[in-house]
Amino acid sequence: MRNVKLTLQYDGTEFVGWQRQDQGASIQGTIEDALARIDGRTVTVHGAGRTDAGVHAEGQVASAGVESVLDDDTMARALNANLPETIRVTRVETVADEFHARFSAVSKTYEYRIWNGPAQPPFLRLYTWHVPQPLAIDILQRGAAALVGTYDFASFQGAGTIVHTTVRTVMAAVWRPEAPLVFEITGEGFLRHMVRSLVGTLVEAGLRRRPVEDIGRLLATPDRSGAGRTAPPHGLFLTRVSY
Repeated sequence: MRNVKLTLQYDGTEFVGWQRQDQGASIQGTIEDALARIDGRTVTVHGAGRTDAGVHAEGQVASAGVESVLDDDTMARALNANLPETIRVTRVETVADEFHARFSAVSKTYEYRIWNGPAQPPFLRLYTWHVPQPLAIDILQRGAAALVGTYDFASFQGAGTIVHTTVRTVMAAVWRPEAPLVFEITGEGFLRHMVRSLVGTLVEAGLRRRPVEDIGRLLATPDRSGAGRTAPPHGLFLTRVSY
């Protein structure tokens, strides 16, 4: 038995999310099924982040215990041969037994991508949120800067979620004014729907539909009803997990 670290990319469009569920194809379940065919037994895969339905990844990380004698590179090729084209294993590494994709992580970075213009390119429709009205980049940057630090992010948590604490630390948050427009955020961890709720609220500020000072107010006095809409999932990418 050895512990392996898998670095993954996937298009989440057709999946119910990372976590295996009773109904629908999940990223976790699809990878576990592929590993089971290679290892000849049931294998449990642990992911660094439980991405939601429709969310994508360019740098997801998973870990699993395997008995296969295949070397790392051969296992990567075998996995890709057993996975749909919407999921790719970019690297397999044998790691220390104590490594865990989720609990060993020190930070995660997400990007949210927006097409900000009157006509969204059709080949980006599954990977960007179309916001046709002009966004004020300076306001977006002010709102992003207010997020850096340790705060109670309960205002930006998905409804019905139960966690031990809603306090999280954001290390960096910035908008990259390119096409598509990209919001990049790095933190120790994130609440369910947190990044998408932040983006939805920031976009309202960028459209001048709410004062950007609302961000600080919502962090100081948590009020989910006072935050903006949750941005759609297909613009969100898990891009990097650091250890």
